[in-house]
Amino acid sequence: MKIFKNKFFYIIFGFIVTSFFFMFYINMLSLPQEINILSGSTHKLNFNVPVVATISTENDLNINVNNEPIEDKKNINLNKDIYLNSSTEGKHNLKLSVMGIPVKNIALSVLPETKLIPSGNSVGVRINTDGVMVLGIGYVVDKDGKEVEPAKNILKPGDMILKVNNEPIDSKETLISCIEKNDILNMEIRREDNLQNVTINCVKDEENKNKIGVWVRDSTQGIGTLTYINPEDKSFGSLGHGITDVDTREIMKVKDGKLMQSDIIDIKKGEKGSPGELIGNIKNKDKIGNIEENTNVGIYGKITNDELIDKSKAIDIGLKDSVEIGKATILCNIDGSVKPYEIEIESINKYNIDNSKSMVIKITDENLLNKTNGIIQGMSGSPIIQNGKLIGAVTHVFVNDPTKGYGIYIENMLNRNAS
Repeated sequence: MKIFKNKFFYIIFGFIVTSFFFMFYINMLSLPQEINILSGSTHKLNFNVPVVATISTENDLNINVNNEPIEDKKNINLNKDIYLNSSTEGKHNLKLSVMGIPVKNIALSVLPETKLIPSGNSVGVRINTDGVMVLGIGYVVDKDGKEVEPAKNILKPGDMILKVNNEPIDSKETLISCIEKNDILNMEIRREDNLQNVTINCVKDEENKNKIGVWVRDSTQGIGTLTYINPEDKSFGSLGHGITDVDTREIMKVKDGKLMQSDIIDIKKGEKGSPGELIGNIKNKDKIGNIEENTNVGIYGKITNDELIDKSKAIDIGLKDSVEIGKATILCNIDGSVKPYEIEIESINKYNIDNSKSMVIKITDENLLNKTNGIIQGMSGSPIIQNGKLIGAVTHVFVNDPTKGYGIYIENMLNRNAS
């Protein structure tokens, strides 16, 4: 009986220890890989995990913890709320440990105080890809009347064709010309960010012309919303999510592109199971900016129309730690001018893997609901303002409830290279 009791004790003890380490592991996974704070501001962190942290700095940068210099706070208890502030920009490293055993590193960046102009303007977006994108592989009927697939198992949807026989491919027309001139094509392609070299033997069709049996695309165009303009360097961010190819769902690599003026001419209301849409007239000749990047958290570039840059309209940004559940507003243009509309932030996720889905928002403004039924395509990028600060942008709509959707933190849009 005593042996049985001892075994039972060890089983229970082992279960408790295992449960503790499992919950501790889950808590570690929930902690962020990086934290941003603004220079000159105090930021509250509430991890509530039983670990000790030390902070190492680069170039003797100054940072205070709970209003005391870091030298006096070598061991920081993360089971309690801590307050960080710094007057100098730079990077730090937060090292977490348990009983002296390192368990995680968190990058801590002090960003410059930033004021941005929230926009809300409806814009036309056109991007030209870096190379041409393969959309699909098909058959070619050769000169003998047989169906063949020259590109089968060589190319696949999503591949970007960059060069053919060392000639840069900058358009569909260039690719067609190379195919017509060469029976053997030595291609440089990009597949999932990796460069590869492949070879395709062209097939003569019934008209004795070279074919390889692929469908490709070299550009795309649509309607979106301009999120912000930085008045200091004329840079802009828009959409809050990347532009993906409609066929392959891959983020399109940008060679160049432009923002254009766009007039909203009609609205297709959103319905359950069917997203609505802003229908606009894109003025191709009225360029307002150059697009330089297409990332998973938005498109970026430089404004070329100085009339859009009014420094008096610039406001402070609010980082994710300042975002609260509750009332906020969005700016968007659905009837010819940019107006504010009321929303409710229903939930926030500071450490979501998909940065474009960091908060859930609900449209509460009756005027907007009457016109659109909620969030519709073309509103992506609409800036979100709370407590007088630019905190994020609208990104997606819930297909089964158009009154609700997702938003991205402005911090994630600005820190796109870390996304």
